[in-house]
Amino acid sequence: QVQLVESGGGLVQPGGALRLSCAASGISLAVFSRYGGEWYRQAPGKQRELVARIQWSETTTFYADSVKGRFTISTDNNMETVYIQMNSLKPEDSAVYYCHARDTNWWGRGTQVTVPA
Repeated sequence: QVQLVESGGGLVQPGGALRLSCAASGISLAVFSRYGGEWYRQAPGKQRELVARIQWSETTTFYADSVKGRFTISTDNNMETVYIQMNSLKPEDSAVYYCHARDTNWWGRGTQVTVPA
């Protein structure tokens, strides 16, 4: 059974930065190498939205327009952890951030990011 565990959320002032991490465990393969790693977020009353994706085998990334130039997704050398560096944070970035292995049912439980107005 694969487990994805996020960490790094918290309260940060506008303009600040946070780095979220998502560690995969439970199986003996590099989860994010095989499937690709994604970060989603969900704010109260809104649908869950894709924020960023990294497809390691293709070395390609995707970013939602709202975060382009501010967020950077990456993985570690073992491809078992995916990160998202979030800079120049805005109040509208406040949400629960979820890690996901692309094209699977593997989701983390989420970590709260709060940027007060």
